[in-house]
Amino acid sequence: MLRNFLRVIGGCWLGLGCMAVLAQSVAPVYPTRAITLIVPFSASTGPDIMARMIGPRLSERWGQGVVVDNRPGASGNIGAEALARARPDGHTLMIHASTLTITPALYRNLPYDVARDFAPITKLSSGSFVLAVNPNSLPVSNMAEFVSLVRASPGRYHYSTPGNATPHHLGMELIKQRLGLDIVHVPYKGAAPAVTDLVGGQVEMMLSLAHTILPQARGGKLRMIGITGRNRSPLVPEAATFREQGQSFMEDLDSWYGLFAPAGTPPELIARIGNEVKAILALPESREQLARQGMVVNTNTPEELSASIRSDLQRWAKLIGDAKIKAD
Repeated sequence: MLRNFLRVIGGCWLGLGCMAVLAQSVAPVYPTRAITLIVPFSASTGPDIMARMIGPRLSERWGQGVVVDNRPGASGNIGAEALARARPDGHTLMIHASTLTITPALYRNLPYDVARDFAPITKLSSGSFVLAVNPNSLPVSNMAEFVSLVRASPGRYHYSTPGNATPHHLGMELIKQRLGLDIVHVPYKGAAPAVTDLVGGQVEMMLSLAHTILPQARGGKLRMIGITGRNRSPLVPEAATFREQGQSFMEDLDSWYGLFAPAGTPPELIARIGNEVKAILALPESREQLARQGMVVNTNTPEELSASIRSDLQRWAKLIGDAKIKAD
């Protein structure tokens, strides 16, 4: 009887081993074809540069092509809709910007839901915003002086932005709202003319991505009086953070790029893709290339990116509603 019992036990263990081997042999292989990497913006924009840096390296690692599919238009909504409608098998991905959390408050009847239709994989990089002033027309050196001078003359001063409802615009409206300031918005068609008129003194201030105004600031034409982030930026270490100066509400305002898959993509694929991309971004040449664009590698988990998106959706919806901001 003991012999029969051992035979049965041995057969069970053999069966389990065979099942494990069989499970491995039929486990889905990924990727099985070329990856489509959607960029909801035109060529040479930040997300496009990121995609064309990551794409070839992913192709080398996976032995499959990675096709960058630019789908610009409607503030990124066209490309985002394409991802929302894609099969959740890991073969269609998207690199989007932090504006993804702004558009739902600006556009009615979007053909997708940011919180429901996308599976966040990881944040890729982030860039800091700097409050820059023309030192001749606004002679301040820090936020305390800035608040004191601007608050004393409501409606006298002006700030430029690359356009209405841009992150630059929303960031300045957040400063106005939280610090009780009255500053006039002057929207331009792009960052270049907005910076040009700031240097020329036609406007007194601008909330800008750090690398956009860095040459003028280091040349003495502009002055940086506050930068976003919890800690000082390694790209602009001379700029004091808003947080250092008592405005902690500005510490998590940044411009970021993130990687997304369609909702329903298996968690094991999300993890694998995220790990591969993080390994690519850890390469020195990747960090150097991004630094030239004013970006710092900043990865996180799907859960962290999802939480950040939910928080930003609420923050911008409230600000846009309170300030009655409309899309152009």
